Amino acid sequence: MSGPTSARFDVPQADAFTRPYWDAAAEGHLLLRRCGACGRAHHYPREFCPHCWSEDVTWERASGRATLYTWSVVHRNDLPPFGERTPYVAAVVDLAEGPRMMTEIVECGEDELRVGMELEVTFRGGENVEGGDVAVPVFRRRA
Repeated sequence: MSGPTSARFDVPQADAFTRPYWDAAAEGHLLLRRCGACGRAHHYPREFCPHCWSEDVTWERASGRATLYTWSVVHRNDLPPFGERTPYVAAVVDLAEGPRMMTEIVECGEDELRVGMELEVTFRGGENVEGGDVAVPVFRRRA
């Protein structure tokens, strides 16, 4: 009999629809969905376009470039394993393709953050969780 395990709140729950997104992330690529009807990209992945409601949407590899829109420094989070990472920077970024995305800023001191600063995607994780590699997109200052 094994001991109790702690729930993890940093591991996504992939399903059949989001599997391509998480598989691409594990390979170091950020995906978006693009609408064939209105041409607009969106994030988070949905089975329909949130702009025109068309179901003619497909996966597209994003450039990985973004600019910082806003952020907040988190000093306390009781959900495992976030408490071990405090302080960390929760942020909203504007992806080069248009959508806004909630994320985390890494490898950058909070005193260096500026609205509009150029960022690039990187990935946290790559660990094997429940039979698959899991990686989560985060952003850092563009080199």
